[in-house]
Amino acid sequence: MEFIVTPDNPVPGEPTLVDVTTRDGIVLRAAYWMPETEEPQGTICLIQGRAEFIEKYFEVVGELLDRGFAVVAFDWRGQGLSGRQVGNARKGYVRRFSDFRHDLEAVRDQILVPRMPEPHFGLAHSMGGAIALNAAYESWLPFRRLVVTTPMIALSLVKRTRLVAILMRILRLFGMGKMFVPGGGETSISTLPFKGNRLTTDRVRYARNAEAAHAIGAGAIGAPTVAWLDGAFRFMKRFADPRYAIRIRLPTLIVAAGEDPVCATPAIERFASRLKAGSVIVLPGARHEILMERDAIREQFWAAFDAFIPGTPDPVVPAKGDLAEAG
Repeated sequence: MEFIVTPDNPVPGEPTLVDVTTRDGIVLRAAYWMPETEEPQGTICLIQGRAEFIEKYFEVVGELLDRGFAVVAFDWRGQGLSGRQVGNARKGYVRRFSDFRHDLEAVRDQILVPRMPEPHFGLAHSMGGAIALNAAYESWLPFRRLVVTTPMIALSLVKRTRLVAILMRILRLFGMGKMFVPGGGETSISTLPFKGNRLTTDRVRYARNAEAAHAIGAGAIGAPTVAWLDGAFRFMKRFADPRYAIRIRLPTLIVAAGEDPVCATPAIERFASRLKAGSVIVLPGARHEILMERDAIREQFWAAFDAFIPGTPDPVVPAKGDLAEAG
């Protein structure tokens, strides 16, 4: 495995590239960086969104290294240069959304815990944000704090979501799970024309990421498959339960986009309002990929991040049941 470098997207620092094998045998591409400082602030684990790859985050990695953090990054199964479960490497496919837990657990057990300086923090985006929030709910990640950008709580991209969810379920039951969703194909969303794109208002960063996507080839996957979208709808259902967010005790900062055409910002705000140890910030004018946005928006993000991470040790927020027992 290797990095795919382009002229406008150099590799930051001195990374170590490694293979990580999940419990179900998928080989993931992962990397980690150590900062130059003798006493790191801790480690940030970058958790990508759908259809992303490590190279897309080189600028972010450099900014985290400059802040004195070690960094871990990896490609999810089915995207980037990690292993596939379907013949066409361009298809965004996963058998079950729960399989993504195997990926994050493998990174945790083989890189984060044994090799990286504490404390550990998460920085997650979109699909990765939803997976990280679920991991926080289930308490199986070793993070002291979590920052999530535009988490996949609900989709604004898909209209008539109930109807589409039913259609995906029917198509999958008829054995069509490995097909692209209707109307979808092999073209990466990162390589579409800038005008009208859903991801960012920054033309320069968009061009840089498009060049990186072209260079990595099939690593920049196309549309999701029926199985992926069916799994995503079923996964997102849990976030609508008002009791769900209340049970998340991990201190969490959610950063949403004011003009997000992919994930539903109102749903994100409702979810965040129920967090007992969390808060939400909405950045006006931002599209879906806040970390790839123009400087004025990114500066707001980094100001919020720096105020929250590394932070100070936080008391555990007891659940209602714990309070009752204590009483």
